[in-house]
Amino acid sequence: MKAEFASHLPEGWDRFSRFFFALGDTTRQQILLVFEPGEEICVNDIARLFRLSRPAISHHLKVLRESELLLCQKRGKEVYYRVNYPYCAEVLRVVHEFVAERNDLAASLHGLGVGLMRAP
Repeated sequence: MKAEFASHLPEGWDRFSRFFFALGDTTRQQILLVFEPGEEICVNDIARLFRLSRPAISHHLKVLRESELLLCQKRGKEVYYRVNYPYCAEVLRVVHEFVAERNDLAASLHGLGVGLMRAP
């Protein structure tokens, strides 16, 4: 048991909760998926794609922006958004490495006949 994780997250994970919270909503996932790599899209164009009100879309964009999944830039009266792919890749890399390391360790222990299951 890794009891220390009950009191704190692994190093670098503190910033991930907003990232995964943002991805927990289907509409926010769909918003991210409409972007082509490197594309910038204004709020109005994003809102036209969905059957939600502009304020609802603005809320989803705010969540995505606060979670660092989207970057934005104001140009005149319009706000343009783009996906923050480097940040997304970094978060997923860190989580993947942690899980892969645990998986490799579990597979090694299993191969040695060491059980990690605890009795109820």
